[in-house]
Amino acid sequence: MDVIQILIVVFALFALSRTVWQFKKGTLSFVWLFFWILFWLGVGFVAVLPQTADMVARVVGVGRGADVVIYVSLLALFYLIFRVYIKIEQVEREVTGLVRKLALDELEEKK
Repeated sequence: MDVIQILIVVFALFALSRTVWQFKKGTLSFVWLFFWILFWLGVGFVAVLPQTADMVARVVGVGRGADVVIYVSLLALFYLIFRVYIKIEQVEREVTGLVRKLALDELEEKK
């Protein structure tokens, strides 16, 4: 096993432990726990057996396994950025609503 493979597996195990810890703290739902467990196990699996990425590449018509990993990673990153953007927009709307309510409550107290 190469050094990079060992580093990736160690990092995947670390990320897996952080994921379970976040779930136990209550900051991660069961659905996202399941998603991240599958993701980090997949990362570790592909690091240990890189030929699996080559097989997937052949199935989907991409030249190399590393290219498939990059494409899937980019898709996942764009999706996660989209989710974060939606969450930020939701929080901004909630904060705006709370500020308006507080301003109106304060105005009524002064009357």
